[in-house]
Amino acid sequence: MPATLHARSLTVTRGPALVFDQLDLTVAPGMRIGLVGPNGSGKSTLLGALANSVTIDAGSVTLDPPTASIGALAQEPERRVDETALDFLRRRSGVADAEVELTDATDALAAAEAGSDDRYDRALQRWLALGAADLEARVGQVWADLGLAAGLLDQPMTSLSGGEAARVGLAALQLSRHDLYLLDEPTNDLDLDGLARLEAWVDETEAGLVVVSHDRTFLANVVTDVLELDEFSHRGTLFGGGWDAYVTERATARQLAQERYDRYDDQRRSLEQRAQRQREWASQGRAKVRKSGETDKHIRNFKIDQTEQLAAKSARTMKALERLEEVDKPYVPWELRFEIASAERSGDVVARLEGATVRRGSFTLGPVDLEIGVGERIAVVGANGSGKSTLVQTLLGRLQPEAGRAHLGPSVVVGEIEQARTQLDSLTEGAAASSRSVYPFGQAFAEAVGWTTTESRSLLAKFGLGAEHVARPASSLSPGERTRAVLALLAARGANLLVLDEPTNHLDLPAIEQLEQALDSFAGTIILVSHDRALLEHVRLTRTLTVRNGTVLDDAVVNKAVLDERPPGDA
Repeated sequence: MPATLHARSLTVTRGPALVFDQLDLTVAPGMRIGLVGPNGSGKSTLLGALANSVTIDAGSVTLDPPTASIGALAQEPERRVDETALDFLRRRSGVADAEVELTDATDALAAAEAGSDDRYDRALQRWLALGAADLEARVGQVWADLGLAAGLLDQPMTSLSGGEAARVGLAALQLSRHDLYLLDEPTNDLDLDGLARLEAWVDETEAGLVVVSHDRTFLANVVTDVLELDEFSHRGTLFGGGWDAYVTERATARQLAQERYDRYDDQRRSLEQRAQRQREWASQGRAKVRKSGETDKHIRNFKIDQTEQLAAKSARTMKALERLEEVDKPYVPWELRFEIASAERSGDVVARLEGATVRRGSFTLGPVDLEIGVGERIAVVGANGSGKSTLVQTLLGRLQPEAGRAHLGPSVVVGEIEQARTQLDSLTEGAAASSRSVYPFGQAFAEAVGWTTTESRSLLAKFGLGAEHVARPASSLSPGERTRAVLALLAARGANLLVLDEPTNHLDLPAIEQLEQALDSFAGTIILVSHDRALLEHVRLTRTLTVRNGTVLDDAVVNKAVLDERPPGDA
């Protein structure tokens, strides 16, 4: 049965830092709340507080009914070595924990422990409500619907490809039967088909839902409300009416706030300047009276009276200034403003494949005939497992074709954001193996780009990576911090070919918008692999390559073929 969650006056701190303060939120059945805010504003922490997995300093979180089940599905970048896909499904759906509790309650009942009958009844009801009784029967249907091979159920999660792991995560969500859901970046690594299935599941569920996502199209399609966390006030503001209404209302609210402050600031400055002039005139008037040597007391008293009137006006102006209602200056949020440095222009042909065929296990890509010219801006799209990564790695010369030829231009300088952001780990390859796990990220960055420590720290600060980040090893950075660090590498090193694989994963929405602007101004060649529909719409593209089951469809070739087949004179 869908449940209602009430959060009242929530306050959470992390050491001396305040994460959020006096935050109120109600999540009712049917509400789908998008949780937004810049990286570090506390989105994941808030989900943890609502799920009772993060200690709160003040306030309360209650459920109605109290026995309701919360599905708190956090990001899991690290797969568990000893967990099969079936075990993963049982854990993520809540069935594994429910079975443990039911077993313990059964043992307690058999031992006639006090209160064991009530405990057993609660455990059994929870086990049934989560769909444990028919989980394995439902797994088969969902598994087949997602196109996953039955044999994958018994394989370790660590052996699955990124696309397979993403679909297993989607299967866990579809199999779950919680009363309320808290989802952290559920769209990561899903292809377009997976995104459509996720959106359909959200539309069909009656349970309330709070979701953190960077996917603007997903948010526009599913959320009914938006909760924005403010990094300065540490408060939350709930906007009703869906994503588009939020974007419009937020822009209007910011404009009105700026206009209110500008009016206040103009009034304050005007009153201060008037009071200053009146004080100066009064002071000058007194000095003139003293120096005038005027002996006529009437004239002298008249001039003194004028001076006192000016002083009185100054006092009244200061009173008006004191009565002026103060308006706080709107905070200006930090923005990731950067440009991707361009290396010297490459040759006319950036990369070429001639009848290239590549085999990776049982998968075959090709044969592919493809040429990428300088300045092209190419999107590579396709389902998970279709061969996009194989195509890109072959273009870059990292995979050699079994048949045919692959050529990468000799003057090509590659700048890359790969999906796992593992290039940060390579920054410490020159360090001793014993020290790599503690090697300061800032020092490794400076050595990699050949800059001074001061220059490197200044650049990293522009990407929101300050003193608390540069002293830590790269492995300790969060996914969002790792992505910003890779962007900093691109800004420092320069490139004439950008290869971006899901670059918006783990970036907050303002940073994504800044990335779009940086790509728009980049003068070199771009190969963009992404399932982010809004990004693909906003970035200026010249060509799209669709990879389908190892075959590459080039829209430039397809469009030319359509034109060639038109009858003469046909527009």
